[in-house]
Amino acid sequence: MEPDGLAGRRRLPRHLREPEHREPDFAYAIRPAAALDLPAVRDIYRHYVLNSTVTFDERPKTLAQWRRMLRESTELHLPFLVAVSDTGSILGYAYAQPWKQRAAYRHTVESSVYLGPAAGGRGLGRALMEALITEIRERGVREVIAVIADQGADASVRLHERLGFKEIGRMGRVGEKFGRELGILLFQLSLRKRR
Repeated sequence: MEPDGLAGRRRLPRHLREPEHREPDFAYAIRPAAALDLPAVRDIYRHYVLNSTVTFDERPKTLAQWRRMLRESTELHLPFLVAVSDTGSILGYAYAQPWKQRAAYRHTVESSVYLGPAAGGRGLGRALMEALITEIRERGVREVIAVIADQGADASVRLHERLGFKEIGRMGRVGEKFGRELGILLFQLSLRKRR
């Protein structure tokens, strides 16, 4: 039964109705990061440092620190990827770094992914992480660890779970930012071939 006032009302045929609003296609490419990308990478990370608890950094990294990270990634043959819009803007990035410095951890990395504030909710985080995992696997890495803040990072938790990461532990109150005690969630993805 139709609500009062709508009984007997007709809908216009589809071809006479106004077109529904549609988001423009979200075009991007994922490629290895270059030195020229680092100012945009720095700015994306700066946003999270200054406005959220998804990173425990309290001061943004300098451009020199980002250059060092890119150089170390290159030297260690670990991927550092950026997502670039069709206009050339950096929309997000993902990279892998050694889990620990000891040689015994050489087949384990920690992954990180960050999107520009306007780039979320369109599948870009997943695309970056899938590309990162593919690159990591090709380099013989066996285990990927993700360290995720226990507050304010629900989208990151969902993303990692959808990609097959399993929660392997929690550490409570190991950090403090903006006057709040914070913990972390540890997630792991095994890339080992099944026997």
